[in-house]
Amino acid sequence: MTREFVHESPPGRVVFGAGARHRLPGELERAGLRRPLVVCAPGAAGLAAELAPPGAGLHPHAAMHVPAAVAAEAVAAAAGTDGCVAVGGGSALGLAKAVAKETGLPVAAVPTTYSGSEMTPIWGITGETGKTTGRDPKVRPVLVVYDPELTLSLPAAFSVTSGVNALAHAAEALYAPDCSPVTALVAQEAARVTAAALPRVSADPLDLDARADLLHGSWLAGTALGSTTMSLHHQLCHILGGTFDLPHAPVHTAVLPHVLAVNLPAAPAARAALESAWDTPDPAGHVFRLAHGLGAEMSLKALGLPENGIDAVVDRALAAPYANPAPVTETVLRHLLHTAFTGESPTEDS
Repeated sequence: MTREFVHESPPGRVVFGAGARHRLPGELERAGLRRPLVVCAPGAAGLAAELAPPGAGLHPHAAMHVPAAVAAEAVAAAAGTDGCVAVGGGSALGLAKAVAKETGLPVAAVPTTYSGSEMTPIWGITGETGKTTGRDPKVRPVLVVYDPELTLSLPAAFSVTSGVNALAHAAEALYAPDCSPVTALVAQEAARVTAAALPRVSADPLDLDARADLLHGSWLAGTALGSTTMSLHHQLCHILGGTFDLPHAPVHTAVLPHVLAVNLPAAPAARAALESAWDTPDPAGHVFRLAHGLGAEMSLKALGLPENGIDAVVDRALAAPYANPAPVTETVLRHLLHTAFTGESPTEDS
């Protein structure tokens, strides 16, 4: 690790613990949010209404990948409010960020999954030509309330893929070109805690301690990703999700082992960190076996990607390259996407 680096710790307040949701009204008052708009997916409307403070508006229309029309409706609904509160997973967080991007309103978050989006300045909106992403400090929540009790109802299968999504955040942060020693420590611990918690949550979805550990890991992973540049894994998942409307966390789960097989030979420090975190000489294969063993679907074909869609993904990825430790060529992309498409175990590049 170089002794010359830049590390910026963003402002923000985190409240973590079982029952922490009951502190939300007081925390919003402390943050100066007295008449916020609460956004969530339709299925979380009941929870959002329960958590919303007096005087808050409710907008239960969040959708996967934040369609541009949905974002525009939320921006209009936010007129006259003094902030936006996201209750739910990545879709709710993404919608709140879209509101913040356009209005500058501060965001608070009450996550119910392990997406980690609440710790990043990354936004994404899907239009007719696919998903556009960017970074803007004003979309990062100023307040996050983590209550592991709110994740108890998340089915084990969804918890597994959501948790592997968090592993992707940690892994990409470790080999990012702007990874600092502080970020590396956070990312390695995120990888360790998250991977250890996943089998426990899968075995007993009502294990609150395991849920708390998984939520803790996703918080750290999101923090690491929020401090660094995204690489090939997130580029491919944004293309796959935005172009083909594939489910977010399952796509991350199916793609991650194959990207690690490409990138880790070119990123020895990241590889060593993951080998240590997971106690394995084969991090890419370990992630694949972990997710597959816990019942995750590892085939992009089964998740809905048409075989002729690989060409579109390759073209888009090559047209707008991301920073990446290993060279990204058409040959590399086609091999990676083909093995993820069929659901094969990854083979590390050398």
